[in-house]
Amino acid sequence: MPATVTDDHPSLFLSRFLSLCFTFSLPKYIVKNYFYYYLFKFSAALGEEIFYITFLPFTYWNIDHSVSRRMIIIWSIVMYIGQVSKDILKWPRPLSPPVVKLEMRTDAEYGMPSTHAMAATAISFSFLIATVNQYKYPFELGLVAAFVFSTLVCLSRLYTGMHTVLDVIGGALISAVLLVLLYPAWDTIDHSLLTSPFCPLLSIVVPLVLCYNYPKLDYYSPTRGDTTTILGAGAGATVGFWLNNQYVAPAYTSENFQLGFPLITSEIVVVVLARFFVGIFVVLLTRQLMKSVVLGMLRYRYKFPIGDLEARRRLEVEVPYKFITYSSVGFSATVIVPLLHKLLGLM
Repeated sequence: MPATVTDDHPSLFLSRFLSLCFTFSLPKYIVKNYFYYYLFKFSAALGEEIFYITFLPFTYWNIDHSVSRRMIIIWSIVMYIGQVSKDILKWPRPLSPPVVKLEMRTDAEYGMPSTHAMAATAISFSFLIATVNQYKYPFELGLVAAFVFSTLVCLSRLYTGMHTVLDVIGGALISAVLLVLLYPAWDTIDHSLLTSPFCPLLSIVVPLVLCYNYPKLDYYSPTRGDTTTILGAGAGATVGFWLNNQYVAPAYTSENFQLGFPLITSEIVVVVLARFFVGIFVVLLTRQLMKSVVLGMLRYRYKFPIGDLEARRRLEVEVPYKFITYSSVGFSATVIVPLLHKLLGLM
């Protein structure tokens, strides 16, 4: 009588184990065009934290303080509205299958509108609007650059399977409308943020109130944490802007340091790179240090183990953890780093 293989037979267990291993190790898609694959994977990263934490501070350290201020304020407003809109509309992301999703972290979020499309449109076109009258370069060239940048980010969301065409178009249009509505008030908002004695208090209180009253969902989504990160960074940077204007270099009474676009020499390139690497080192160090300190304090206050992911997702933990950490990052980028640049003779 031949031997039968039961569910607990060692050979069947080994077969299932190997099958499971290969299932997780093999990719769920085949790349047929590596140019498009890496192009759109890179373009998608232009809407992630790695881009925000490098490009926005770079603009502040090396190009123009006023341009950086306007971009950060517009970015914070646009991203808050986009994130909240997602969780109010609750439109699902594309189903997989039939689409193939190349990202997993944001899959728990809703789809409409695409905040990648909103951020790309807001940053590229606010940069264009803020610089076109201050620097001598062809407007058409800046317009093409802004259009290409935002288009690549938008197309990357379709390529990675994270959004529908409607999500992307909706995000870009919402961002464009917000830019048109906010542009007439740019100078007024900027002046108020730099000179109002209430600026530091409002810059902290208003974002915190918005974060603690973020729309509630039936399940956990990273949107609240991402929104708190953005508003925290904006709050810290805004306080830094105000302090710099009050005690270091008033924006409306003295000349800001401006690298500008013309007359770029090898010496300037070295200074720019030195500022950037010194600044990024300090920013990343601040982020890591504050993460450890704030999380340790919250663990002590709420009595949860370090590996308890569910505890870290609770409102009373996630909001202060993200807000304090990234407001420190924003403050460090706008106050601590410029002081260090001056100390090192990079100003």
